[in-house]
Amino acid sequence: MGKKRTYRHSKQRQRILELLTGTDKHPTAIWVYDQLRKEYPSLSLGNVYRNLNILVEQGLIKNSDFMGSFERFDANVNPHYHFICENCGSIVDIDMPIENELNDKASKTADISIRYHKMQFYGLCSKCLK
Repeated sequence: MGKKRTYRHSKQRQRILELLTGTDKHPTAIWVYDQLRKEYPSLSLGNVYRNLNILVEQGLIKNSDFMGSFERFDANVNPHYHFICENCGSIVDIDMPIENELNDKASKTADISIRYHKMQFYGLCSKCLK
């Protein structure tokens, strides 16, 4: 693997990270932009995407594509599962242990070596059930 790039400190990037660590949502870049554009009037959506990608590269956040929707960003970089509401599209972290045995079980189905897996649960959230 190549050498990791180093980046100058950026107040905007730091603020984006603070915003992501302060929410349990899995926001899009547009959501981040909407939250910060009053605070940073010269902020562009492109700048938000660049900073989000740098944070992903630095391992400080993760990005995911849920159900083919816009790319979502998550400050919880520890392995975890997600629940996705099929009605409203909300995404919630599932607080349960990762089943690493699934990696071994799936590896035995073919001549492969699995390092990790992602799992998503689908259904209706508590708001949509009402």
